[in-house]
Amino acid sequence: MTPEPITLRPVTPADEPFLLKLYATTRADEMALVPWSEEQKEAFVTAQFNAQQHHYKRTYPGASHDVILSNDRRVGQLYVARMDLETRIVDLLLLPSDRNRGIGSYLIEKLQAEGARRTKPLRVYVESFNPSIHLFERLGFSRSGEQGVHILMEWSPGRDHAAPSEINLK
Repeated sequence: MTPEPITLRPVTPADEPFLLKLYATTRADEMALVPWSEEQKEAFVTAQFNAQQHHYKRTYPGASHDVILSNDRRVGQLYVARMDLETRIVDLLLLPSDRNRGIGSYLIEKLQAEGARRTKPLRVYVESFNPSIHLFERLGFSRSGEQGVHILMEWSPGRDHAAPSEINLK
């Protein structure tokens, strides 16, 4: 069950300040520990955000990059690469105030339904300390590899779990 209407729309250049703010939420705990000025922290986070965006665009050139909307309010981003052998969740990120409300589950289940239709596995790398690992495990993903501090989580259609019902977001 989704708390309210959840929709996606393609990212536009006007979304960049929102996406930077969203990214900064992932670095807030880390930034609280460093003895830098606010300007230094902002410069560091901006540089890291720009490097991440460049990496995603270079590594997944055909990926969809959408803003997640809840009642037409921007609450996150979903970056998905649909490749020949798999669908990769490159990034699924919600504002802290919108986490644990069913939005992430809803979107992942939509991607699982798509994966079932395409008969392709759904994969995502999750940092080993990220609590979302439990969400992916609850939704039928299993750990299938490691790369540094990242764990590769995988869901495959036809395993011992039923595919979720199809959800149309667009």
